[in-house]
Formats: sequence, C-alpha cells, structure tokens
Amino acid sequence: MKTTRLLFSLCLAMLAPHAFAIAEQASKSNADITAESASETVKTEKKKSRFTIGGYGEAVYSRNFYSDNYLRYSNPQDYKDETHGRFDLPHVVLMLGYDFGKGWSMGMEIEFEHGGTESAVEIEEHEGGEYESEVERGGEVALEQFWIQKSFCPEFNIKLGHMVVPVGATNAHHLPTEFFGVYRPEGENTIMPCTWHETGLSIWGRAGDWRYEAMLLPGLDSDRFGDKEWIKGGAGSPYEFKIANAMAGAFRVDNYSVKGLRLSVSGYAGNTFSNTLKKATAAIYEDVKGTVLIGAFDFLYDDHNWIARGNFDYGHLSDADLITRYNGSFSNDSPSKKASVASAAISSGVEVGYDLFGWFGKKQQEKGRKLYLFGRYEYYDSMFDTEATITDYEQYGRQRIAFGVNYYPMKEIVIKGEYSLGIMKSKFDNEPAVSLGVAYSGFFNL
Repeated sequence: MKTTRLLFSLCLAMLAPHAFAIAEQASKSNADITAESASETVKTEKKKSRFTIGGYGEAVYSRNFYSDNYLRYSNPQDYKDETHGRFDLPHVVLMLGYDFGKGWSMGMEIEFEHGGTESAVEIEEHEGGEYESEVERGGEVALEQFWIQKSFCPEFNIKLGHMVVPVGATNAHHLPTEFFGVYRPEGENTIMPCTWHETGLSIWGRAGDWRYEAMLLPGLDSDRFGDKEWIKGGAGSPYEFKIANAMAGAFRVDNYSVKGLRLSVSGYAGNTFSNTLKKATAAIYEDVKGTVLIGAFDFLYDDHNWIARGNFDYGHLSDADLITRYNGSFSNDSPSKKASVASAAISSGVEVGYDLFGWFGKKQQEKGRKLYLFGRYEYYDSMFDTEATITDYEQYGRQRIAFGVNYYPMKEIVIKGEYSLGIMKSKFDNEPAVSLGVAYSGFFNL
C-alpha cells in the first residue's frame, strides 16, 4: 500500500504542471515573495530609501473534532466523539533589510512563534503521558535570518550568515500568502524543519529563466530525531551554539521557461551522528554516519485565475536502527526525544484554487481583491520505511484532504477558512477540523 501511494503521489506531482501549462500564458506570478526576493526587488526597482522593512504574521483558530488525549492512538475506542479548540499565533515575523551600496546588503528576520516564546510544555505520547518542557532554541524570540550579501552581478551573489535552507516548497515559499491552508502544508511541516534556517554560506544567482542556489551549512543533530517528525528536531540547537562537527550541503534550482509556471528541484545531503554533543564510544557505533539525503520537487502555476501548487519530497536516513538504539540510552533530562526514527520519510501534496472574482468580478480584481475556492490533497508518513528492529507507529502515516476559501481584500492581506480531514488507517479515528485565520505579508520602502 505504501508503494502504491508513493507511485501515485509521484505521478500526481509530475503530471500536475503539464495540466495547467496551457498555450496562452500570463506574466510570471509575483506571489513568490520572500526575504531574499524582497532584497532582489529593492536592487532592481527605484526605491525611496536603502532601508526596507516588512514582515508577515498569522492569527488562527481551530475547532478539532477529535481527541487530543495522548492515548488516542493506543486506545482509540476510548476517545471517540471528543472535540477541542485552539487559538494560536503560529508566526509573526519582522523583516529588515539595508542596502549599503557597492553590492553589499544585509537582511534579517526576527520571529515570534506561538505568541513569542520558544519554550513550551507538551505531553509525551511514549513516556506515559508525562509533561515535558520542550526548548527548541534558547531565548523567547528567534533570530530566524541574519546575513550579509555581496552581489557581483545578477548571475552571482554570495551570502554569509543565518538564512533559510531552500529545500522543499514550504521552506522556499513559506509566507502565509503563498499557501491556501490556514496552517503551513502539513506534510513538509512534519518531516522537515519549517522554516529551516541555519548559519552558513550560500551562492545564488539568476540567468534568464533559471535561478540557482547552493548552500554550505552545519549538519543536523541525530540526537533529536524522532518518530513523529523524523529529522525535524535535528535543526537549530538547544545549546548556546550550533554543533558543526559535520557539514552538509543543500541546493535549489528553479525554472521559469513557461510563463506563469515555476518548476523547482532541491536537495540536501549531510552526516548527522558525529554532530552531537555526546560522543558515542562503544565499538558498535564506530562506523555509524547517520547520513540524511533529501530530494524534492515542487511547482507553482499562476494564470487564468487559477493557482496550482504541488510538492513531492523523499528523505533517507542511514543507520536509523543504531541511531534509535543510541538515542534510547540518553538520560531523561537530555534534549533527545529517545524515540524510534525511520529509515525513510515521504511528503506529497497538491492544491488548486480558482479566483471567483476573476470570473465574474473584474471591478473587484481592479481593486486588488481576490476570492479563491481551493482544494488540497496530501499524503505523508514520517515512518514510511523502517528497519526490522524499529517499531512502525502507523498513526504517523496519513492522507489529508482540505477545502476552503481565501479572500484577499488587498494583495498583502488574506482571510482564510478551511475544512480538513485527516484520513487515518482503519484502526484509528479520522481527524476532522474547521480552521479560520487572518494573515498578512508585505515589504515597504521607507
């Protein structure tokens, strides 16, 4: 069954762009706005000031028609017909940029996540429902990006500092106006860090219809890999420094040859087992590398009142059984999740939306207003492939469907409504939810 879903998801992701690349195309979408693209815009357009300020933010409410008890997967029959509601501020980000001149520029992002603190208490599913304090990174406010860039020409730029790792669709295009759902796409946001940011060196450029980026960065830390979120916990650092015993590489290539269509591939490779604070001394771990390999494909089509986005991501981890064994030996007060980790994880998804105002409301379009009806399908599994000695928690593989509306009273603001259904394997209860949200993203030259 997993193999069938893998082939279906891959075929769907590959065929979807061709279905939307029709002969008459409009100009390239300007929806792909990130901190970096804002910097590029500042360089190519006449601006009032060298200083640029912007940001994005989300406020959301969800009513979940399923239990949030930590035993809901081990004893699903005991927790039917339960509901719970949640308010959240998933991301509120302030972006700052400055053009020093002579090709030198600076950019930074300060992020307030879930109301401004990055320490939280959660209930551990595999530790008897104990309360556990999770510290993702030290401090209450995260500096998500800070980089200095030297631009030699449009085809070649060097960036050094803390920046987004451009692997997968969500990391490269994570602003709330760049996806239809109230929350970020669930699959990529489960198996990979999102937004994934690390300190390193990047070179990038654009020539004609091609854009590239290559990045050198510290490897992930295998101590904090787990079953529910695969390698996601291995980014960042719970310490006052980032361990860099092992280095890694990432890349992304975008093509804009067809107007209205972007096709992208990205990837990551790096060892992780040596990138931990505690060193393994037993002989059994002597040759363990914990190599993480990720390959991703994503696309965007934006034309004729349609927007279609899709992604397919596959990741592999070597030595997953020994990493699981080693992490299980940590003390309870360590930052390790002490959980099983899979050899492979997968995420795929496609969403399509149609702007009703473009069909019957040209006056609304002229005012910058849009009203999208959308649908989305996802399949993801953080334990897609496991070693024989590893417990495969089947609740972490699921399908998800969603449909809803996005109303743009103006380009920078969107009001979202969504119904979603997490389709679980038969022994678990499905997970329906209704979510509402408001978000903004924008950049301004002062």
